[in-house]
Amino acid sequence: MITKCILGSQSPRRQELMTLMGIPFEVRVSDVEENFPENMDVRTVAEFLAIKKANSLIPSLQEHEILITADSTVICNNAIYNKPADEQDAARILKELSGKKHEVITGVWIGDKNLGESFSEKTYVTFSPLSHDKIEYYIKNYQPFDKAGAYGIQDWFGLTCVTEIQGSYTNVMGLPTHLVYEKLQKYFKLNS
Repeated sequence: MITKCILGSQSPRRQELMTLMGIPFEVRVSDVEENFPENMDVRTVAEFLAIKKANSLIPSLQEHEILITADSTVICNNAIYNKPADEQDAARILKELSGKKHEVITGVWIGDKNLGESFSEKTYVTFSPLSHDKIEYYIKNYQPFDKAGAYGIQDWFGLTCVTEIQGSYTNVMGLPTHLVYEKLQKYFKLNS
């Protein structure tokens, strides 16, 4: 019987969302290179990486544990915008996303030692046109270097620069909570 949930992510946002859902969990991570085949469809990368993270952690699972891993990608014009390398890279990414609609895809893997399933969720996010000053202010004050697409939907940027969201807000934060909660109910009893 499953009695323990393992979150295979160091992301503070994913940990916050799990806590808000009322799901007790323990964090367990392993070093996995987040690379993928060059010719892979960009819309399948997030799920591919979630599975890759899961495969590295499955051997550490006990019989009573369930694992959740996830990865998020920001996609615009068929290109993936990863976590920025530095301030210049963050500015470049935000300038390229300025005034445009892009996709945020979060891939998730949920399972135990013997069996698991993967899925992904897509959300569309539209930015207002971003001035150089606004981009500079955001990078200097919020340092979004640990965020795909160089922004956080839940911080100042999301409050002042996002004009429209189509789909799950929590998916943009890094975890499609409605789907995760639904899938977890197969493994153990949660408040319904």
